[in-house]
Parts: sequence; C-alpha cells; structure tokens
Amino acid sequence: MKVFVDQDLCIGCGLCIDTVPEVFDWNDEERAEAIEEEVPSDYEDDAIEAIENCPTDAIQEIE
Repeated sequence: MKVFVDQDLCIGCGLCIDTVPEVFDWNDEERAEAIEEEVPSDYEDDAIEAIENCPTDAIQEIE
C-alpha cells in the first residue's frame, strides 16, 4: 500500500499525523506528507482510517 498527500488539498489539520505518526509527518509548509511512500503492513489499517477521516480528501492511496 502506498499513500500520497495532495498538498493543494491539505489544510494542515494534523488528523492523519495523530492517527498514524509512523506514516505521516509535517513538511516545511506545515502540511502533512507521507514519510515513506510504502506504508508498513503493520500500519495499513491506520493509514486507511486516516484516508477515510481526512476532512478534505487530501490523502490518496496510490498504486
């Protein structure tokens, strides 16, 4: 599983970072970004939760 945060849609609410800090972190523009493209299998369920709960649909699963 891979994830991507669309910087044009991210509002920097931090919900994804609170949900799974092992996958998401702040960037220099104070918006969320994926730390690594490939989500470790232990955190896939949490990453899906972050995708589903993002208020602006900024997080996408990519192939």
